[in-house]
Amino acid sequence: MAKKVVATLKTGAGKEYSKVITMTKSPKSGAYSFKETIVHNDHVKEIIAAAKKD
Repeated sequence: MAKKVVATLKTGAGKEYSKVITMTKSPKSGAYSFKETIVHNDHVKEIIAAAKKD
């Protein structure tokens, strides 16, 4: 499925979007989990700042 997302991001208006992967650490187990989101290029810094705040 990831290949389809990357392929669609390379065409036309898809260049305006970026895939953002954020990592969070679980307070209970200490394990890391990853969250992938596709956001507009204008909102990338906001998403990263929100992830750092949590």
